[in-house]
Amino acid sequence: MLNPKFFDEISVKLNDAMANSPARDFEKNARALLAQGFSRLDLVTREEFDVQAQLLSRARQKLEEMEARVAALEAQRGN
Repeated sequence: MLNPKFFDEISVKLNDAMANSPARDFEKNARALLAQGFSRLDLVTREEFDVQAQLLSRARQKLEEMEARVAALEAQRGN
């Protein structure tokens, strides 16, 4: 059976190698480019989207209620 400390040492060495490698720089640069690109787009947060979806749902519900009310008033007027 292998020594668990061996895996810990390998893990530490791999993490150190990744932290000092060009891959780490690439990741930082890629994140910066993506953040810059997203900031140029007209995006909303998930929270803002959810709030607007709730407002739209309430507006639809009220519209349906008013349409039913108008239909009832038109039916009364027609009698």
